[in-house]
Amino acid sequence: MAHLRSIELADVPEDAKDGFPFSVPIIRQLARLNVDQAITFLVGENGSGKSTLLEGIAAAVNLPTVGSQSLDRDETLGAQRQLARSLSLVWNRRVKRGFFLRAEDFFGFTKELSKLRAEFLTRLRELDDEYANRSAWSKGLARGPVAASLADMERRYGINLDENSHGQSFLKLFQSRFVPGGLYLLDEPEAPLSPQSQLALLAMIGDMVKQDAQFIIATHSPILLGAGEAVIYNCDRVPIERAQYDELDHVAITRDFLNNRDRYLRHLS
Repeated sequence: MAHLRSIELADVPEDAKDGFPFSVPIIRQLARLNVDQAITFLVGENGSGKSTLLEGIAAAVNLPTVGSQSLDRDETLGAQRQLARSLSLVWNRRVKRGFFLRAEDFFGFTKELSKLRAEFLTRLRELDDEYANRSAWSKGLARGPVAASLADMERRYGINLDENSHGQSFLKLFQSRFVPGGLYLLDEPEAPLSPQSQLALLAMIGDMVKQDAQFIIATHSPILLGAGEAVIYNCDRVPIERAQYDELDHVAITRDFLNNRDRYLRHLS
């Protein structure tokens, strides 16, 4: 059973109706959006508003973020917080496990982890020097918290995410942060992933669904959109419409290009 059942726009302040994000057509005309399946996809062209809607849902749910400031402090998400205050959420079971992730935040997150790891290593070297002439017990007591934090970080994320490809690092991040029974809001998670890595992510999502996880994902990826038992909403339609996989432009264009590559390239040249 899905944790979050539905989302609906309600109580928009009169003085905000004409401004962003309420000026976005799919948000202005947002009726009840049922998300009562384990996986819900939001698909649409850039500028359709799918990411803005997902950010508003994330702010309303108030889940932890990955790789960015918390949603209530991120200055870039002020309009989305206003949207969150106008959203009515209906739950089957309120959960606080899970996270919100925008693909563009991931790269900053790996840099922060690398920086933090370097700081831990530097501090351990400093403690070795500071306690060089003291007992092993005193030295171990001083090093303990730092060494434990470093070990925990390496256990969760590996020795150094920057040493891996973006795709490998991204999948390691998911493996380390997924917990059963969580709600996961993902904005274009395919961005750093090869087709093979997208299939690996799809398998992870399937495994987590079996452990009572729920996903709401904004994506362009025909591979991710192929997840079984998923609900797909087309954000290129106003109001948002439920869609079938084979009816999506993203799927049709990708399929046609692969089957008729030379014809497409002739038209582009």
